[in-house]
Amino acid sequence: MARDVTFDFNGNPMVMTIEDHWTLLHLIREELGYYGTKEGCGGGECGACTVIVNGAAVNSCLYLAAEIDGKDLVTIEGLADDDGSLHPIQQAFVEKGGIQCGFCSPGMIISAKALLDENPAADEDEIKHGIAGNICRCTGYVQIVDSIKSVSGYYLEEDEKPMGAWEGHGGPLDD
Repeated sequence: MARDVTFDFNGNPMVMTIEDHWTLLHLIREELGYYGTKEGCGGGECGACTVIVNGAAVNSCLYLAAEIDGKDLVTIEGLADDDGSLHPIQQAFVEKGGIQCGFCSPGMIISAKALLDENPAADEDEIKHGIAGNICRCTGYVQIVDSIKSVSGYYLEEDEKPMGAWEGHGGPLDD
């Protein structure tokens, strides 16, 4: 059965007619034509399809598209600025080698964004917990965790930043 849904997609208001059986992953890739969100396992186990819905990281392969009605949806394509410059988390993944083959990277980056939006000064254990639902077959996760650690504290006011949050990490404030 078809229904209309209204939602914000990467900051842009959308109204669409969807089918009840569509997953959010199907909506993003097949109907909207955005391919940064990947399908890995199709069962919510790998995190390759992670997107942000109303501030929370969700597996889009398990999330019914009909449930997006009235919500905010952010995909990997929604992180970069309009001028094409990368989001600090994306830039950190590039600089720290957190991107290997790139298949898991969108889901990892989106999970990291959701984590740091909720906890801007996440420590290493919190980062590991925050990306626990994402599988990478290329790395030992060291570069991924280092990438996220390098931007942890980025959104805090200067007097709130944890001691040494940026020093020696090669992040945007290390210039």
